[in-house]
Amino acid sequence: MSESAGPTGQESGAEEEREAGAGSGIVRVFGRQLKRFRVRAGLERAEFGSMMGYSVSTIAAYEQGRRVPPPTFIDRADEVTDAGGVLQEMKEEVARAQYPAFFRDAARLEAEAVEVWVYATQAVPGLLQTEEYMRAVFGMWRPLLDEETVEQRVAARLARQQIFERKPSPLLSFVLDEAVLRRPLGGWGVMRGQLEHLMLVAELRNVEIQVMPLDREDNAGVDGPFTVLQRAEGDQVAYLEAQGRSTMVSDRREVQGIVSRYGIVRAQALTPRESLAFVAKLLGEV
Repeated sequence: MSESAGPTGQESGAEEEREAGAGSGIVRVFGRQLKRFRVRAGLERAEFGSMMGYSVSTIAAYEQGRRVPPPTFIDRADEVTDAGGVLQEMKEEVARAQYPAFFRDAARLEAEAVEVWVYATQAVPGLLQTEEYMRAVFGMWRPLLDEETVEQRVAARLARQQIFERKPSPLLSFVLDEAVLRRPLGGWGVMRGQLEHLMLVAELRNVEIQVMPLDREDNAGVDGPFTVLQRAEGDQVAYLEAQGRSTMVSDRREVQGIVSRYGIVRAQALTPRESLAFVAKLLGEV
């Protein structure tokens, strides 16, 4: 998904931020279970925190459902407390709670999709972002995100990129507006690293990256960015997002219109080979 500032992803304010992870149902349930197994193991918070390499305040936040624990913590906690896999069984759902509330359904579908098509107009899609670019994007959000939330969002976005390692490999197609590649979010140093990353990802056999030049007189994607997800069952879903508001489109006729639009966008853009040369040229200018 694009999630460039969300999946493109932006959040509209503090209320949505509170809903985005900490405090969600599964996180509270996990916290209660974590405390139960810790107590059963005869461990005080300070002792458990020392064994885990976390502060007492962080352990308390996890147990109270105020913070979303990373997968590595859950694996280790299950082992240390002898939870028998109970904590690990919640890992996937807890990880999903890292995403903004408006993006969770899309994240689940993306993780299961056999094909993902993305048209991006504002920022590099989240699946293609470097960590430095992610931090730059999250740092621009308004209202400002606190450092803890930024770290949570970065971890979640990096986790999404495991899609490139999935077997069987999904087919991933991206069309990036030229403006995306010329917008130096985070500075030219960050952008150079991002452009280099795009060239590396474009070498993967299951990935195609295309550029929509600014001088095109026709652009079927003029209405804005969108994502199409195809599931193994063959049905397709479209994802639309703007200003922290998202829409999942499942109506077959409406989705077909978006699919057709993407086909036209791809035809109007540079070919993958031409696009790679275009990115290489930009790198020479940075």
